[in-house]
Amino acid sequence: MDSRPLRKLGFLTIGLFDENDPAAGHEATLELIRLGEELGFDSAWLRHRHLQYGISSPIAVMAAASQRTSRIELGTAVTPLGWENPLRLAEDLATVDILSGGRINPGVSVGPPMRWDDVKDALYPDTADAEDFTYHRVERLLSHVRGEPATAFRGRVGFEDFSDRVQPYSPGLAARMWYGGASIRSARWAGEHGMNFLTSSVVRAEESEDFAQIQLSHIRAFRAAHPDGDAARVSQGLVVIPTDSASPDQVRRYQEYAAARTPRTATPQGPARMMFAPDIVGPSAEIAERLHAHAAFREIDEVAFALPFTFRPDDYIQILTDMTTHLGPALGR
Repeated sequence: MDSRPLRKLGFLTIGLFDENDPAAGHEATLELIRLGEELGFDSAWLRHRHLQYGISSPIAVMAAASQRTSRIELGTAVTPLGWENPLRLAEDLATVDILSGGRINPGVSVGPPMRWDDVKDALYPDTADAEDFTYHRVERLLSHVRGEPATAFRGRVGFEDFSDRVQPYSPGLAARMWYGGASIRSARWAGEHGMNFLTSSVVRAEESEDFAQIQLSHIRAFRAAHPDGDAARVSQGLVVIPTDSASPDQVRRYQEYAAARTPRTATPQGPARMMFAPDIVGPSAEIAERLHAHAAFREIDEVAFALPFTFRPDDYIQILTDMTTHLGPALGR
């Protein structure tokens, strides 16, 4: 089977910063997004980190980025909803979508917050045991984003007018909601609920230990359950590092980075049996050949290639430049 021509080329960053100088790191992330638009990327995606030294408020960063760019789409991959109130999140998402001119692509996931026992007293001091971290939390968010009634009251009280749905309402935002899933169940659920599907470099080894085949099964399960069938949107996120214009020192460091992470890709990791995709490092022609041979890649036409967390700013410039000038064309974009 031939690969679908690549339609949308995106990149994903964690937005690291120095604890003692967080402004510089956030500014570097905004500059990276601006550069991405200049180079011709279709989308830029932000990871979400809490109580760490990466972006904790991607919605705020997207709002800032929306004022420095005019075309590139802005997404989250992903926002863990265990940290969020769905109604308040819907308000923020709609606000930023309007400010951006309808360019945001919010990706979400469910489950208890990471390191739940350490954070629950600070996050939900009175309601930790009652919080619902199931798919119902996504359903609540989707309902608000879609403009369904949030209360039974609509009207005027004194001099103030009240709406029965989340304001502002941004038409089109609901069609750009994504679910980040790593299991067959998540893939099917996302399809059944009409969302788009984000599949990353981490999947759960449920029926196989072949990463590409696992990811392919998720994509097919999602589309089988989605009203749009084979036209349902899927974005694949792998760590891909082209070296076309890299210096010998950069190539060496990139290869060492990938080699240090390779052992975890051999077998399922931990009780959840998570499988990790190998990082792909090399000239764009070689990367394209490997991707065209990847069973899951052949069935998608959107990517959000993940940038390594710990590289230098000049590394990211080289990688993004090679992605748009060499890798994208090699993938049919």
